[in-house]
Amino acid sequence: MSSPLDSQAINAALKGLEGWVYQDSKLFKDIEFRSFEDAIAFINQVGLLAEKQNHHPEIYNCYRRVQLKLSTHDAGDHVTEKDLTLARAIQLLSL
Repeated sequence: MSSPLDSQAINAALKGLEGWVYQDSKLFKDIEFRSFEDAIAFINQVGLLAEKQNHHPEIYNCYRRVQLKLSTHDAGDHVTEKDLTLARAIQLLSL
């Protein structure tokens, strides 16, 4: 089981992750794409990353907008290093 990180560690890690926000014990990122097709392509890429890492985000889509929520369920839905690792990988996709 992964251990929850404290807010100081999370906020320090987020300095290198543009657009990610720590709120309500989760990491959030909202991204708006040029088209619905681009949004769905991104979601599919995130899905592949999630499968490789065996760590699955909550993903919400409304037309061109995608919202991601990361937390670790077996750590009481708090942020762990697993979430930061996945956020870093997702960040590379959204550049």
